[in-house]
Amino acid sequence: MKGGPGWHPLLPRSFFARSILVLMVVVLFAMFLTLVYLLSNEDLLVDRQYSHGTAMLVKTYWSSDADTRREIEQITGLHMVSPDAVPRGEFHWPYSDIFTRQLRNELGDQTQVRVRVSQNPAIWIHQPGYYRDHWLKIPLLAHPLRGQRIWMVITWLLSIAMLSIGAAWVLVRQLIRPLKALERAAERIGQGRNVRLLDTGGPAEIAQVYHAFNQMAQDVEQASRERGLLLAGISHDLRTPLTRMRLSTELLSSAEPELTEGMIRDIEDMDAILDQFMTYIRDGSAEPLEQTDVNELICEVVAPLNTGEEQVRLCLQPLPGLPLRRLSIKRVLTNLIENALRHGGHEVEVATYVTRAAAQPYLVISVLDRGPGIDPIESETLFTPFIRGDRARTTKGTGLGLAIVKRVADSHGATVQLLNRSGGGTEARLSFPV
Repeated sequence: MKGGPGWHPLLPRSFFARSILVLMVVVLFAMFLTLVYLLSNEDLLVDRQYSHGTAMLVKTYWSSDADTRREIEQITGLHMVSPDAVPRGEFHWPYSDIFTRQLRNELGDQTQVRVRVSQNPAIWIHQPGYYRDHWLKIPLLAHPLRGQRIWMVITWLLSIAMLSIGAAWVLVRQLIRPLKALERAAERIGQGRNVRLLDTGGPAEIAQVYHAFNQMAQDVEQASRERGLLLAGISHDLRTPLTRMRLSTELLSSAEPELTEGMIRDIEDMDAILDQFMTYIRDGSAEPLEQTDVNELICEVVAPLNTGEEQVRLCLQPLPGLPLRRLSIKRVLTNLIENALRHGGHEVEVATYVTRAAAQPYLVISVLDRGPGIDPIESETLFTPFIRGDRARTTKGTGLGLAIVKRVADSHGATVQLLNRSGGGTEARLSFPV
């Protein structure tokens, strides 16, 4: 399993240093955009100067005699118009505010100003103290008002926002990807599956975590192999003396029939215990997956139990096929049903159905009994090898039955639960994601 592609070899190895590098690039680029914006807005100063010149022209025009006014009109195109000829003004942030405020400061608070730059650019100025209702029109031959500059501000803000989001996305992605790989590898180890070593070619901090995880995975795999060899060796070595003891006991059966019968039962129990050890070692991971009809598999397991009388009642709903390890799942069903018969009497049911949780469909197998139930505190610990219930499940055995169920369920990505039923009894529930 790979932990994601490594970075360029010229980049620093430390994830901290790489984060600082990305942030520095973002900040420097933002400063560059800000500088460009400020340098491109020298027209704000031009607007102030232009409005001041316009105010001086208007004052000169109002204070001049008729001949001088005619000369000003011929040179600048300035002339008086009636209120009906004055169009509605346009607004261009922030230039219209600057221009209008400057004119009012110089010509008086009652001054009205309208500006148009889209068609026939001009300024219309009305001052109640001069010429009553008429307006003074001043053509803008080379107007400084640039209303389209607002898009530059918006573009600047959007660029900074997108750049910041992009940088955050890169940082989070570089952090999440190796953590996700680590999470998937940890899940595989928890399910008892083989894990390929993680790639340690990424950032230094992640590489150290991966190295420690790889070492742990190798230690866990080695410990599992050693445990399997130990259990297999013990089970194999004990089979031979048990066989001799049974043969010897059967030869003595004529002398002490009751004693030998008890000894044979004990030997059979010991043999069954060894079988459970071997079953636990062989978790079925080497068995290939087959498309399986779960209902058909349940019927195969229950059929020998219902030969004389119906010990197990079936409540099976139509189910989709699932890729399963048939022998392993058959072993799981056998363990759960025999466990229910042992502790729940003859009121045992096996139900199957499909349910949905968090938008995920699950195929559920429930084995139900009417026994004494379980202590909720022990519901999880009962799946631990060699652990048996202290209150309701205190019988002879190795404590490996439910551990085998748990191990096989994990290898299929399924979950297994022990729940108390309303009215008394226990439900063993297997949930397979569909």
